Amino acid sequence: MSPTPDASSTEPTALLEIALEAARRAGELLRDGRPADLGVAATKSSPIDVVTEMDIAAEKLITSYISGLRPDDGVLGEEGASSEGTSGVRWVIDPLDGTVNYLYGLPSWAVSIAAEVDGEAVAGVVAAPMRGETYQAVRGGGAFVNGERARCRPAPAFSHALVGTGFGYLSERRAAQATVVGALLPRVRDIRRGGSAAIDLADVGCGRLDAYFERGLNPWDFAAGALFAREAGALTGGRPGEAASGELTVAAPGGLFEPLQELLDGLGAWHD
Repeated sequence: MSPTPDASSTEPTALLEIALEAARRAGELLRDGRPADLGVAATKSSPIDVVTEMDIAAEKLITSYISGLRPDDGVLGEEGASSEGTSGVRWVIDPLDGTVNYLYGLPSWAVSIAAEVDGEAVAGVVAAPMRGETYQAVRGGGAFVNGERARCRPAPAFSHALVGTGFGYLSERRAAQATVVGALLPRVRDIRRGGSAAIDLADVGCGRLDAYFERGLNPWDFAAGALFAREAGALTGGRPGEAASGELTVAAPGGLFEPLQELLDGLGAWHD
């Protein structure tokens, strides 16, 4: 049994401990409780954008745990949990990032939990149980995977960059994203599509990808992963001069980030 984290502090390290325990519990539920006949419980933006019963159960577990410790905090969860709170702290939760992977029995899925103070992410956890890895970061405190310091790769030549991305579930958006990928692919080493934005951002921080970009992400998709990538030495943002958002999210080390961001903006990667 893990010790109960300090629930009275708004220090990033205290919030991180709560996120770690919530993610651990949810990860165990998802890993060990996955039914053999897992099916789709609902759809979201399109018939292929799915929710399973396990997404819902994991979000309930996380929000119940956090609210039991910190009832005055706000919550923003992918599966509908939403409250304003009065403490200045908000938890941004994706209980199962990579739902389609999980549905098909693929290992690239994760629990993503970030704590924001006055609108800025200060602690983040991405737990990937099937990898046996937990990625954690606090603002100004570095990034760690299973207790070991994580660092992004130095920027390669653009033509040698291994770039991760993802695709939306609306057909019009997918068609536009295919056009962007078609223009980018001949200019880089290769492109990967893993199916979990949180893991892709963590992989940038761990040096397993040189860069990552995607249009259409929600705050719960990137809040924890982007903090981890930044604390590992990467830059994150959206369109030039803007923060990461639903329009566009980009992560890469300095020297690669800038030309990739500029190219993506010119290719129209920020709109359908």
